[in-house]
Amino acid sequence: MFDSLTTKLSGVLGSLRSRGKISPSDVEGALVEIHEALLEADVALPVVTEFIEIVRARALEALPTLQSGTNQAQAIFEIINAALTEILGGNARRVRFAKQPPTIIMLAGLQGAGKTTLAGKLAKYFADQGNTPILVASDLQRPNAVTQLQVVGEGVGVPVFAPQPGNGVGDAVKVAKEGVAFAKAKQHNIVIVDTAGRLGVDSTLMKEAIAIRDAINPTEILFVVDAMIGQDAVRTAQAFLDGVGFDGVVLTKMDGDARGGAALSISHMTQRPIMFASTGERISDFDIFYPERMASRILGMGDVATLAEQAKKAFDPASSAKLESKFASGEDFTLEDFLEQLQAMSKMGSMSKMLSMLPGAGQMKKQIENFDEGEITRTQAIVQSMTPTERRDPKILNGSRRIRIANGAGRSVTEVNSLVERFSQAQKMMRQMRNGGVPQGLPPAMAGMGAGMPRPSGKVIQKKKSKSGNPAKRAQEELS
Repeated sequence: MFDSLTTKLSGVLGSLRSRGKISPSDVEGALVEIHEALLEADVALPVVTEFIEIVRARALEALPTLQSGTNQAQAIFEIINAALTEILGGNARRVRFAKQPPTIIMLAGLQGAGKTTLAGKLAKYFADQGNTPILVASDLQRPNAVTQLQVVGEGVGVPVFAPQPGNGVGDAVKVAKEGVAFAKAKQHNIVIVDTAGRLGVDSTLMKEAIAIRDAINPTEILFVVDAMIGQDAVRTAQAFLDGVGFDGVVLTKMDGDARGGAALSISHMTQRPIMFASTGERISDFDIFYPERMASRILGMGDVATLAEQAKKAFDPASSAKLESKFASGEDFTLEDFLEQLQAMSKMGSMSKMLSMLPGAGQMKKQIENFDEGEITRTQAIVQSMTPTERRDPKILNGSRRIRIANGAGRSVTEVNSLVERFSQAQKMMRQMRNGGVPQGLPPAMAGMGAGMPRPSGKVIQKKKSKSGNPAKRAQEELS
């Protein structure tokens, strides 16, 4: 979503880094470019103006005390990063839990913002933390909204309270009130109430939302907004804030190709935190919103913290410990280990999204966009078509075995050959790492993949081994 903005900001910061000494005029020139880039990204003008003034004041104040060269550019970068984090809301905020259960979360927003799907993602998020959420179907206006919520609830394993069929039939306020009472009786500690939206803000929408709010006294009201609607997102948010009020914002469709100005505007304009972000259609495409991480991504520095969290959730601790033990004991990395890594990687969601979180991903934009997401599935099929013996010892894979594997996986022999070759390189990298080398290339699971990933270089930087018997000379050799 922020590709264009990230590219332009990276260019501005790169230009600053290329200067030996940064002058006030250099700062002003950079700010003009940043101002233009933010407006093109559909950021609200008042937000742009305030952001530029903050950066200008801090940068000009800091310049006289800074050393020349890269230190100055880095200091300006840190000022921009801090200001961007502030604009995005500062510190992340979590959902407040009620002192006496259940915690009631009311979702509000326009039709089409993705409230119903978001309700399921939110329920799954809380259920994974050991809570007992329940969904309440109070959107009785949109066709099939109740049915959709029931399907979503079934998909995430969360019960749905839906006594009315919807499609224009039923009392939404009564359903919400009875849903909360049902949750208390059945000891659900979190209630998520899905409410109706409209195509635009109108009095009917506001009256119903206010009536539901007053009937259930929610712990949190979350305003759900489509991040792709640009300036309208801020106007709609302000209308809901004035009419119903809300405590936090959830941005949906963050995987879209819009300019992303809503994310940079809405929190600052409403003085309400962005609490969650929906980054895709899958239930797992749902993240806590961290302003500092988003600022880092916008500035082209990636989001390694979120990537690490996703990896930790996806990779089984027992499998990781087993692989670590094998590595330490000197055993070879096998295709069975490789298959386990691929299966874990597939749980992390889109590979393109994972790669986009790496620092400098903006420079690999075309490669990431062209990445074939089906490559993991095809690679898994090839490995799964092998026998356990073949996975443990790929050296026995002669021509006839490779033909059988290709037929079993529905792939070509060329693809099987390519995978085996890449895996051999990955296995070699693991051996060299164990012997003290530092591989230049990709992690084993990625290095062993097929055409979807670039080939690893196969080069390894070996630590120099000293041959001198003189301790002082040997120490000098190891440092050189």
